[in-house]
Amino acid sequence: MEMEASRSRQAGGPAVTTLLFLFFVAGAATNSIGAFTGLDTMFRMTAGGIAVACLLILIVRFVARRKD
Repeated sequence: MEMEASRSRQAGGPAVTTLLFLFFVAGAATNSIGAFTGLDTMFRMTAGGIAVACLLILIVRFVARRKD
């Protein structure tokens, strides 16, 4: 029973964590490299915002896991 409660708190498990890391890296890289390649500012800021959102979600998931 305890394992079911723990599993329901961490929706998605490692697959979601992996996807969040991939989106974080892609967004951060686009934001960083975009300045040198001449990408539109709005596109770079959107990519940076996605990276920040993914990072925040990863931190929240990490803290929630540590409380178990």
